[in-house]
Amino acid sequence: MIFKKLCIDDKNIIDKYICPYKFLSCEYSFTSLYIWKDACDIQYAIYKQTLILKKRDFEGNYHFMQPLGYSKEDLGEIIEKLKEYREENSMKYLFKDLEENFIEEFNVLLNEKNDFYIEEDRDNFDYLYEAKKLMTLSGKKLHSKKNHYNAFTKSYNYEVVEINAEKVINDVIGAAQKWYEETDEKDIKLYYELLAIKDIINNMDLLNLKGVAVYVDGKVAAFSIGESLNEKLAVIHIEKGDKNINGIYSFIAKTLIDKCFNNAEIINREQDMGIDGLRKSKMSYYPLKLEKKFILSF
Repeated sequence: MIFKKLCIDDKNIIDKYICPYKFLSCEYSFTSLYIWKDACDIQYAIYKQTLILKKRDFEGNYHFMQPLGYSKEDLGEIIEKLKEYREENSMKYLFKDLEENFIEEFNVLLNEKNDFYIEEDRDNFDYLYEAKKLMTLSGKKLHSKKNHYNAFTKSYNYEVVEINAEKVINDVIGAAQKWYEETDEKDIKLYYELLAIKDIINNMDLLNLKGVAVYVDGKVAAFSIGESLNEKLAVIHIEKGDKNINGIYSFIAKTLIDKCFNNAEIINREQDMGIDGLRKSKMSYYPLKLEKKFILSF
């Protein structure tokens, strides 16, 4: 297997393998892969008409993602080939980012032949929400979010603009850079996220992305970018805001869906990466479901 570093020109190849699946996970989107292509050194190969994705986690451990496009007859051979590659390259894991359906197929295929372990990867579970609830912020559970939203609309002179014009793009990049520089702890994830924002915001059409920026008194106070993965599901890839503006996060979360994804049934707001504050924030919107992901190795 010869692996190639992922680049934007690979979108059509990757989409050909991803699109037939109806993933609820954010991992299996070309944009998700592209955003983290440098941070996670994402590479791919085609073996037996199957897409093999290789990725590095933030602890520096390489692993394979779920094979895509395989025939069930070839799965055993593919796994043996990946096991060989793993041993030759001293990889800690064989697979991460696995969905439950693949685990079931794997169990049937190999349960009696090999000693392997499967564990839940809680820090990477995706948060799924009912789109209508996020659009309306209705119900007792989301009452505080509605209050934050209303506080913002009543307190600030604001404007909502789609991210498409050159001025808006430049303003958003400037805001993202400013907020990064103001961050006390320069987390490596935030650095790579900033690089990705600068990249994808200049390729919105090519990546089929939609986004909005919120201006307060003429300056960008928040922005968010997402995409429709299929007729039911939208993924929010980026959401950034000025923490000094009361209610801005409740406002941008609701507004992006209102403006860009109001036909979606489910909104995937991605994972919390084990960050306590982020987990608390995502749970405060009362997810419909946590989409599990699994680690598998021998």
